[in-house]
Amino acid sequence: MITDDRIILGLLAAVLGFVFFTRSRPGWQKFYTFVPIILVCYLLPSLMVTFGLIDVSESNLWPIAKDYFLPAALFLMTLSIDLKGVIGLGPKALIMFFTATIGIILGGPLALWIVAQFDPGIIGSGNDAAWRGLATLAGSWIGGGANQTAMLEIYQFNQANYAALIAVDIIVANIWMVFLLYGAGASERVDGWLKADSSAIARLRDKMADYTASVERVAHANDYVLLFGVTFALVGLSHLLATPLGEFFAGMFGEESVLASSFFWVVLFATTFGLLASFTRARSLEGVGASKFGTLFIFLLVAVIGTKMNILQIADAPAFMAIGLIWMLFHTVLLLIVARMIRAPFFFVAVGSKANVGGAASAPVVAAAFHPALAPVGVLLATLGYAVGTYGAILCAQMMAAI
Repeated sequence: MITDDRIILGLLAAVLGFVFFTRSRPGWQKFYTFVPIILVCYLLPSLMVTFGLIDVSESNLWPIAKDYFLPAALFLMTLSIDLKGVIGLGPKALIMFFTATIGIILGGPLALWIVAQFDPGIIGSGNDAAWRGLATLAGSWIGGGANQTAMLEIYQFNQANYAALIAVDIIVANIWMVFLLYGAGASERVDGWLKADSSAIARLRDKMADYTASVERVAHANDYVLLFGVTFALVGLSHLLATPLGEFFAGMFGEESVLASSFFWVVLFATTFGLLASFTRARSLEGVGASKFGTLFIFLLVAVIGTKMNILQIADAPAFMAIGLIWMLFHTVLLLIVARMIRAPFFFVAVGSKANVGGAASAPVVAAAFHPALAPVGVLLATLGYAVGTYGAILCAQMMAAI
């Protein structure tokens, strides 16, 4: 079992190289027609963990991916964005986002009640009560890590049993991500079933592609140094500004506040810098491959996220895992029902869901699976998820306490 991060990163890079090498080979084209390339880049690392080739329990790859790759990707992919086009996507994005939130709030109590019919012992009492632990899951699935920590602090769940909830959080959320990434690769068929009008998304995608083609030029070393210099200088500036802001709000509202999370501010600043730059001459950096490098960082992020899923952990806490799976199933069914009712494209289903369940770390990944230009939509909705996460989780927790 390999534990050295340097070797693991090399293996992940080899996986990405293999996938992108084979995607254009005649014998593989049919395979990638049915299995989206981004899904393969996600699943292969998870299989490496599941079958014991690599061990990432002590790895620092995820903090590096989250702190460096993600803000860099957000800046590069937002740099050439058509903000007017994003706004023009209409209200369906917000409708599906709040549908996803409601699905989590209502799904928790329903899942707990169903599993308790077969295993009454799961209910527990005192600080071991299941609803206290599941409240942390609600915080994570509506908002993110900061909201999850807030629920742990508020409801004082026995931390000796907390590892089981972490496993449920990671496994169930990542299984759902598999389906979303697959759906992204077959979005036209899914949109047909939903009877959705995805023309606004197609127009934005085509407009971005046309802009990229219009400014594309032969790049030189100077261009790449400038591009990377600007990108990582602003990533560093995002962290520089985020740290004192997180500390300030931690002192004002407590460590459990979403605003106390420096990661929240890093995401916000990186995206804002990209949006501001899109109104300046810096937008022409798209011509030397800004969004292409952003896509590279996204795929590196996908590969690292894949190492967080070990399917075998499903057996570690079967009752809690059953609750998590039923919970996510309810969330999914509700999303699809509402999407079909309002004829929302699958893009809004996927991004609205991951903006809740995955937050800023994976919502732009799912959005970019549809098209790199759409990544900022995932970021904007994920930021909204942070804002409503604590309130929604408290409401869900009280309903589960009543169960």
